Amino acid sequence: MTQALDKRSLYERDTLLWIEDTVAKLKVKDFENIDLENLIEEIDELGKSQKKELKSRLLVLLEHLLKRLYVDSPNDFRGWEITIREQRQQIELGLDDSPSLKILWQEVFDKVWPMALKGVRKDYSRTYFPDCWPFLQDLESILERDFWEEK
Repeated sequence: MTQALDKRSLYERDTLLWIEDTVAKLKVKDFENIDLENLIEEIDELGKSQKKELKSRLLVLLEHLLKRLYVDSPNDFRGWEITIREQRQQIELGLDDSPSLKILWQEVFDKVWPMALKGVRKDYSRTYFPDCWPFLQDLESILERDFWEEK
């Protein structure tokens, strides 16, 4: 019992040291002395953070796509396009590391779209934005197409 308390206190005291200790134990297959409860929690949080990052980046991407498509402000086009490119690259990098996130694409899009729409409508109340995304919303289209050139 004392050993378990020491491990828990290490986790609470110094997360990096706890990670290094856990990795070392895993490498030598010292499964008996692994702080399993906190390991499970950390792995679960890792998965959640990857999903959260996808949502966050897609939100920024959609907001900037909407601005680029519908806000008549040519002086801002370049900045919005740079942000669009950057978010697309970061989403691609995340999907390369975790291809299973692709399965969640439509679900994430459906959750994030109303948020993006709400945000741009608040910031640009005099600009018309469509209630539904007017283009294809598949992963490849969102990451590749410059929709403003197709209008």
